[in-house]
Amino acid sequence: MRKYLIRTALILVVIIGLVFYWKYFYTYSEGYRAGLLQKFSSRGSLFKTYEGEIILSSVQTSGNMALASEKFLFSVNDERVARSIERLQGENVVVHYTEKNGTLPWRGDTRYLVDSVVVRHVFREGNP
Repeated sequence: MRKYLIRTALILVVIIGLVFYWKYFYTYSEGYRAGLLQKFSSRGSLFKTYEGEIILSSVQTSGNMALASEKFLFSVNDERVARSIERLQGENVVVHYTEKNGTLPWRGDTRYLVDSVVVRHVFREGNP
């Protein structure tokens, strides 16, 4: 009976560990998003996290104004990347992100974790 209980407990611990890994650490998807970095801040009551917002525009006017757009909300873990993003507010940027299946309070509010950022150069008609 004791052997049976130990095996059952061990199997439960392994299953719970796998589910926890899949929910919070497994990378569901990764990719790039490009748009206007509208907002970036450090916030939180117990755990301070870096949160940002990019406007992904699908149609631009000649005045560099987005007509059809959606927001991409993201979190940043790396302090170095956060400092880079802080300096780029109001710029067109490209970020690389990984998407997790769940969030952890100390990792941010969103499932999207940005790990790098570069400035996107937008060429307009008439300007080389």
